[in-house]
Amino acid sequence: MLILKNVTAVQLFPAKVQEGVDIAIDNDVIVEVGDALTQRYPQARWKEMHGRIVMPGIVCAHNHFYSGLSRGIMANIAPCPDFISTLKNLWWRLDRALDEESLYYSGLICSIEAIKSGCTAVIDHHASPSYITGSLSTLRNAFLKVGLRGMTCFETTDRNGGLKELQDGVEENIRFARQIDSARQSGTEPYLVEAHIGAHAPFTVPDAGLEMLREAVQTTGRGVHIHAAEDRYDVSHSHHHYGKDLLARLAEYDLIGHKTLIAHGLYLSPDDIVLLNQQDAFLVHNARSNMNNHVGYNPYLSNIRNLALGTDGIGSDMFEEMKFAFFKHRDAGGPLWPDSFAKALANGNELLNRNFGARFGQIAAGYKADLTVCDYNSPTPLLADNIPGHIAFGLGSNSVHSVIVNGVMIYEDRQFTFDCDAIYREARKAAANMWRRMDSLA
Repeated sequence: MLILKNVTAVQLFPAKVQEGVDIAIDNDVIVEVGDALTQRYPQARWKEMHGRIVMPGIVCAHNHFYSGLSRGIMANIAPCPDFISTLKNLWWRLDRALDEESLYYSGLICSIEAIKSGCTAVIDHHASPSYITGSLSTLRNAFLKVGLRGMTCFETTDRNGGLKELQDGVEENIRFARQIDSARQSGTEPYLVEAHIGAHAPFTVPDAGLEMLREAVQTTGRGVHIHAAEDRYDVSHSHHHYGKDLLARLAEYDLIGHKTLIAHGLYLSPDDIVLLNQQDAFLVHNARSNMNNHVGYNPYLSNIRNLALGTDGIGSDMFEEMKFAFFKHRDAGGPLWPDSFAKALANGNELLNRNFGARFGQIAAGYKADLTVCDYNSPTPLLADNIPGHIAFGLGSNSVHSVIVNGVMIYEDRQFTFDCDAIYREARKAAANMWRRMDSLA
């Protein structure tokens, strides 16, 4: 047993602040929160936390770990005047250049930096058309090496190889889900990684692909993770080729449910939003990515029943992401205040609840011991009613002191237990090789 002694326990939703309490952790679960727990459990190990903030682990609800070696990219990228050209000239060349080595180091770097930013879990969405079979296992190995919890899937698409590529992508999703099931049953490794059934976006998945995805969902019991309405093109393509709204088309193949994760959704129709809410599905808002890609703004956030926050590959700093989400909303004349975005940030844990079959997101007995520890010497009172304001205008990832995942303190006093420098050295080599392959694909 481990006791975190003298903490300031903070929850974003439901908002709660408890000062000077102890948290007792047994294996991977919180067993008690209260006073003087070192006396109640005299045989337990304990760590003095000096009043630091301890909050339920932060979740990035949509990310792309395959983009980890794209920072400062020095490949020959043609001008990208719109979103589709950005996909074709940059991202779809980068993902075709990925091999096993570059993907592994990309996954490692992204996992390390997620933890350093205070994330305990990341929900990933993967693409590597030249390395499909086994790619999700490579990412899982990176998650496990660092100790990060998460989910991943392969983004099924026909954009490079037609029906064969669709089939290979679906088969990788099914293979990986079965690997997770087998590993969980054996109990030989911590249960840190789960599976979605992935798809790129409706405009690169024809009806034959949607039928394959339906069979994969039914076979594995997992939900779909897909981009939709990130750009107007996705909507016009669906109307032109299928005569249907985006989510209505997906729903015809039983792909909208309580485990479904829709990324972006800027241009969903009012009927699509009603369908999303009726089916208890999730929309993940990615404010910085939308700004970077100049695709527009989602004015319907206040209409979404289940809203979470992601980065779409722009790191995993969710403190920063919440700030941008709020400030962009205010700039667009939106009605929401920081508390709505704090709830959206906390909602990442609800996605874990639905997929891991455990309880996440509260500091209470019976909940998973996935915790983010921060140094934050607040200049004003820290209260349940003003926690969102402290995040929007103060508390950030530079405050992260330690991170606990599954009851294990994998990052303590801003240090890992393994050599990060060696990983970064190898990552730089893998990145340079990948950039050269990108130029050969031009």
